[in-house]
Amino acid sequence: MQEYTTTIQHPAGLHARPLAQFVKTAKQYDATIEVCNLTNGKGPASGVSPLKLMLLAVSQGHEIKITADGPQAEEAIAGLRALIESNFGES
Repeated sequence: MQEYTTTIQHPAGLHARPLAQFVKTAKQYDATIEVCNLTNGKGPASGVSPLKLMLLAVSQGHEIKITADGPQAEEAIAGLRALIESNFGES
């Protein structure tokens, strides 16, 4: 199992476009991905379910933990980490 903890910096948090990008990226990998909102204690939620991720209510400044398990767990964490660190492709 691979794990990554980070703080979401995007102004929209993990909602709308950033959420869609997260799910799209997560679906590319043969891994079970789960997300927990460490700031408000919600989760875990499936990383490939937009509705379940929305229920985590991840806002800007919230700390999340992403876990991945499966054949491509390491790649999944690396891909999601790159997406988040690029602020979901925004400057």
